[in-house]
Amino acid sequence: MSILTRPTSIRSEVFLLYAARGVRGFADGFAVIILPAYLSAIGLSPTEIGIVATSALLGSSLLTLTAGFLAPRHDLRTMLLLGAALMVATGVAFPQVSHIAFVLLVAFVGTINPNTGDSGILVPLEHAMLARTVADDDRTRAFARYSLTGALATAAGSLMAATPDLLVAAGFGRLASFEMMFYAYAALGLVGAMLYRQLPHAQAEHKGTSTPLGPSRRTVYKLAALFSLDSFAGGLVVQSLLALWLFQRFDLSLSAASVFFFWTSVLTAFSYPIAARLAGRIGLINTMVFTHIPSSIFLIIAAFSPSLFLTLGLLLMRSALAQMDVPARSSYVMAVVTPAERTAAASVTAVPRSLASSLGPALAGMLLATPFSGLPLVACGALKITYDLALLYSFRHVKPPEERD
Repeated sequence: MSILTRPTSIRSEVFLLYAARGVRGFADGFAVIILPAYLSAIGLSPTEIGIVATSALLGSSLLTLTAGFLAPRHDLRTMLLLGAALMVATGVAFPQVSHIAFVLLVAFVGTINPNTGDSGILVPLEHAMLARTVADDDRTRAFARYSLTGALATAAGSLMAATPDLLVAAGFGRLASFEMMFYAYAALGLVGAMLYRQLPHAQAEHKGTSTPLGPSRRTVYKLAALFSLDSFAGGLVVQSLLALWLFQRFDLSLSAASVFFFWTSVLTAFSYPIAARLAGRIGLINTMVFTHIPSSIFLIIAAFSPSLFLTLGLLLMRSALAQMDVPARSSYVMAVVTPAERTAAASVTAVPRSLASSLGPALAGMLLATPFSGLPLVACGALKITYDLALLYSFRHVKPPEERD
C-alpha cells in the first residue's frame, strides 16, 4: 500500500520523519565542510584533523550502539528528542573550545559527523520508526524518499558553507564567522526537536523480548561484518577529508567547495528514487553491488587526475552512483529481521560501520601528507570493490519478502 493511501495519522508520522531528516541533512551539509576549515583556522594540522574525525566517529558509534539496544525497551520518541538535544549541545559547545584535547572531547560526545549520510545516533531510531509505518511493498520506496529528502537538504546546506566567506567580506572576523555557523547548527537541532515532539509515542513491538536480537542474530552479525569493510574504506575518504584534499591538492576555495558539494549532494539525492526503481527490477543486493563498483572505479581514477576540472568531474560521477546502495541497504536490513529486532538490527549494522570508518580518517590524515596524497582514494576504491564482491557472494540467495516470489 502506498504511503499516500495509508491513514492520515501514519502519513503524518512518515512526513514528520522526512522533515526531521531534512533538517539534519541541511545542518550536516554545511557542518562537514565548515569543520575542517574551522579546525585549520584554530591551528590544527591535517593529522590532528584526521584524529578529530576519528574521535567523532568513535563517539558516534558508541552512542548509536547505546541507542540501538535501549530503544527496544524505551519510547522511540523520547530517544529521538534526546538525540536532538545532543545536537543542540554540540553546536553550542564547538565554538567554546580550541585546545585539541577539548576539541576531541566535543567531537567524541557530539553529533557533528565528518561524513554526511546515514550515520549517527538518530539514524537507527528513525529507521525503526519508519519501517514500522510502511508495508513491505513500499518499504524500499519509503527509504528512498527518506534518503532523497536528506540528500537534497544536505545539498542546500552545502551552499551555506560559503557563508563564512560572505561574513568575512562584510567585516566579520574569520573565527567569529565559523562560530555563527555552529550556532546555526544548534538552532537546527531545536527545529528537529520540535518535529520529533509531534510524533506519537512508539514502544517496542515486542517489549517482553529478553534480547534485542533473536532469530536473525547470525544474519545481522554477518551483514555488520561486511558493512564494516565498506565503512572502513569510506572512512579513508570522509567528506571533511575529501574537502581537505581538494583544498590542499588544488587550492580549492571554501566557496567553490560549497558549490561542488552542493552538486554532489544533488546527484546523490536523485540517485535514490532511481535505486528504488532499480531494486524493484533486479533486487536489493544486485542494486547495492552493481551501482557501487563503478563509483569506486571513478574514485580511483580521480586520485591520479592531473587537473581540478577532471577530478571534480570524476567525483561528481562517483556521487551519482556511490550512495544508491543506501536506501537498498536500509530496506534490506529491515526486511531480513523480525519487527521486534529492527531497532537493534539497524544499530548493530550501523555501529561496526561507524567503528570501522573511525579508523580511516586518522590514517587518511597521515596519507594526505605523503608525496602521493591521492593514496586514500585508491585504497578506498579497492576496498569497496572487495566488499561488493563479498556481499554478492554471501547474500545473493537471501531474499526480502517482496522478492521471494
